[in-house]
Amino acid sequence: MSAAEHVAQGWKAELALQYERHGDRTVLASRRHDGPLVVQKPLYPEGEPVCHTIIVHPPGGIAGGDELVISAAVGEGAAALLTTPGAAKWYRSQARWARQHVSLEVHGSLEWLPQETILYSGSLSEMRMAIRLAGDASYLGWEILCLGRTGSGERFAAGHCLLATQIRRDGRLLWNERGRIDAGGALLQSPAGLAGRTVCGTLLAAGEIDDAALSACRIEQASAGETAVTRLPGLLVGRYLGDSSEAAKHYFTKLWAILRPALQQRQAVAPRIWST
Repeated sequence: MSAAEHVAQGWKAELALQYERHGDRTVLASRRHDGPLVVQKPLYPEGEPVCHTIIVHPPGGIAGGDELVISAAVGEGAAALLTTPGAAKWYRSQARWARQHVSLEVHGSLEWLPQETILYSGSLSEMRMAIRLAGDASYLGWEILCLGRTGSGERFAAGHCLLATQIRRDGRLLWNERGRIDAGGALLQSPAGLAGRTVCGTLLAAGEIDDAALSACRIEQASAGETAVTRLPGLLVGRYLGDSSEAAKHYFTKLWAILRPALQQRQAVAPRIWST
């Protein structure tokens, strides 16, 4: 099929990663991809125990008809951090939905730290995540959602977004959140919803969070916007609501700097790609 035919029908892409512990080193033991989803070479900016991996989507944006499937499995004792080189852009669609499904299986520790997601006005997007934890595995991840390209004066005036995130530990449900954002819907302006704000974010940390880490997280605030932190059994939830993706990311990064030592006994080391 030619590139033009792919564009007309939508890109179908799949990426499967597997991490294992070899001695003191976490290695990317297996990688398989089909279509435009790839990873750069494994990186070790903080030494051999943690493997940093950058997921790249060469088309640069997600359009109607695209279907992206990402899976990662982290073996016992292994530690992986996944991020992206830039914002994920979901383009305006001509009546076709674009979909991304992420499936993560963790026996060691995994951090899912993508850069922000931007929904163009007119986009039809579905984003689903399923995280399965085994034993005392730890997970920390965030999602930052921008409604419209506010820097260009664009609001999310048309389109729909479906969201679903589920976390299980040894088969037991820890977290199950589903949402739908409709352009022009009551949720966008409701005080019980997004209250007219254009950026929202959620951070989830699965593992044992002690009182000291919880208190430290609650002290932190974003430079702009509203924040909240809640501890549930085996899970900490951080929220951001405002108008700045940069403020959301900086806030979540501060929470990560507190939570990573609590979950992994390691200091937070930012991926180098965030500085480029």
